[in-house]
Amino acid sequence: MTDTYEALLEESIEIAAPPARVWALVTDLPAMSARSPQVVKTWVKGGAVRQGATFTNLNRDRFLFWPTQGKVVDFDAEKRFAFRIKENKVVWSFTLEPTADGGTRLIERRETPQGISDVSLRLTKIAFGGQPKFTGGLKAGMRQTLAALKAEAERP
Repeated sequence: MTDTYEALLEESIEIAAPPARVWALVTDLPAMSARSPQVVKTWVKGGAVRQGATFTNLNRDRFLFWPTQGKVVDFDAEKRFAFRIKENKVVWSFTLEPTADGGTRLIERRETPQGISDVSLRLTKIAFGGQPKFTGGLKAGMRQTLAALKAEAERP
């Protein structure tokens, strides 16, 4: 391994909207480019986001662009949506928890159950200034994505 990394990144937010509304937003992968600072565009093979669906993202960090391939690995309606990125083996997920007031607690995670690929670790060190800097950007991006989802879900 060329660099250490955090095995779990997690951010959460309370949203004044029911889980069904939030679910519709987090599973709309093509619209994620409007919410995530890293995603430029997403193409879902066959168009439908569901268990086993595959997709391609075009990602960006400042002047660097790179594609990734994802596969939906968990699709539990209004509860949990997760996908694995082929290139680095990480799993991104959104967990929805209903709140007592009819809203939703939305948790975004990046997990590394199989570690992170050596190629990805090397590229992060070379192109993005190392894991601490890259991870800081991921955490900030997660907060920005959750805030955008909240704003959209709460919009009348």
